[in-house]
Amino acid sequence: MTTKPRPEEILRRPRHADSAVVGVLSTSPESILDDYVRLLELVDLSDNLDPGKDTLLKLNLSWTKYFPACSSEPWQVEGLLRGLLGAGFDRQHLQAVENRTVVTDPRKGAELNSWLPILDAYGVHFQPLTEVEWIRYDFGDELLKLNEIFPEGIEIPQPYVGKQLVHLPTMKTHGHSVMTGAVKNAFGGLLKEVRHYAHKYIHEVLVDLLFMERQLHPATFAVMDGTVCGDGAGPRTMVPYMGNRILASSDSVAIDAISAQMMGFDPLEIPFLRMAHERGLGVADPKDIEIVGDDIEGVNYDFTTKRSFVVWGDQMLRLGFLRPLERLLLHSPLVVWAPFASNVYHDWMWYPTVGRSRIRGFDRTNWGQLRHDRYKSGRVSVPEVLRGS
Repeated sequence: MTTKPRPEEILRRPRHADSAVVGVLSTSPESILDDYVRLLELVDLSDNLDPGKDTLLKLNLSWTKYFPACSSEPWQVEGLLRGLLGAGFDRQHLQAVENRTVVTDPRKGAELNSWLPILDAYGVHFQPLTEVEWIRYDFGDELLKLNEIFPEGIEIPQPYVGKQLVHLPTMKTHGHSVMTGAVKNAFGGLLKEVRHYAHKYIHEVLVDLLFMERQLHPATFAVMDGTVCGDGAGPRTMVPYMGNRILASSDSVAIDAISAQMMGFDPLEIPFLRMAHERGLGVADPKDIEIVGDDIEGVNYDFTTKRSFVVWGDQMLRLGFLRPLERLLLHSPLVVWAPFASNVYHDWMWYPTVGRSRIRGFDRTNWGQLRHDRYKSGRVSVPEVLRGS
C-alpha cells in the first residue's frame, strides 16, 4: 500500500508549555463514578477536548483475562462515559477501541473485563482494531527508532487519523519500561501485533509514539485509574495494591510522571519520560507540574519493578546472553514458540495458581466487591439523564 498523504486538517500541534496540570482525587467504591465526573470537571475536560468532534476511547488490555490493575477497570470505563456524556459529548461520536497482541484477544478481553455491558448500556460502540483498515503513514525523519524497526513503513489504524483520543491506562509497573501509563497505552493502539519487535528499544519507541500522536490527533487526553494499582512484575503478574486514587491530564507525559512519583520512582530517571521531556513532548519534571484536586505530598507506594519469567526471557533474547539466537527465535517462522510459551506460563501456570490466590484476596476488598456486585452480572444501570434514545 502506498503512503497516504496527511489530511489537511491534521496539523502539527505546538510544543507543550513549560508546565502542565494533572488532576488527582482520592476515591472509594461508593463514590467512584461521581468522582470520575468531578475529576474531568477539575481538569477542564471541555477545554481540552471538543465535544463536537469524533473521539476514540483507547482502552488498555494487557491480558484477555481479568486481573486487578492489569487492564482498564470497569468503573474507569463507566466513570469516563458518565463524564463525557454529562459534558455534552454525543455518544454517536464516541468509539471505544483496542488492539490485539500475539497473546490477547480484544473481543474476548472486552467481555472478560466487563467492558461490553458498560459500553452497550451507554450506547457506545466497541471497535477492535483488528477489524479496521490499517494504512502506511509517513511520520518523517524525526522518529528515533520506529523507521528503523519497520523499514517497509509504519502501519497505523485508519480510524486514528484526525480523531481526538482518550487513553484509559491503569497505574502499574512494567518489566520493560519501569512503569506504564498513558504514554505506553499508545503502544497498544498505534502499532500492529508485531510491536513486540519494539521491546528492544522500548524507551525510544515510546517517545516516537508521542511524536506520532502529535501528527494524528487534534487532541489527546488521559484518565488513569489508580484505585487498584499493580506492583512488581507488571504488566500482568503483579501484586494488587489499593491506591484509592484517580488521575487525569491532557499531557500524557505529565500524568505518567506524577503516577511514577506516586509509585516511588523518580520520573526523570525513567528514560522515556526524560527523553520526552527533553524533546518538548510533555512535562516530566514534577516541579513543573501543577496538581489540582487532592494533595499528594508525601505519597509513596514504594513499588519495585520486577520482571516476570516471560519478560526476563524476552530481554535475554534481545539484549542479554541469548542475543545470538534473537533473529532465529523472534524474527523467523519459529517465532510461534514465543506466544505459545507466554500463554503456557501466564494462562496455564501462573493465573490458575498465584493469580487465582491474588484475585481471591482482591475479591475480599471493597473494590473486588464493587466489581462483583455491579459489573460481573452483565447488567449496568444508567442514570436516566444519560440514557440514549
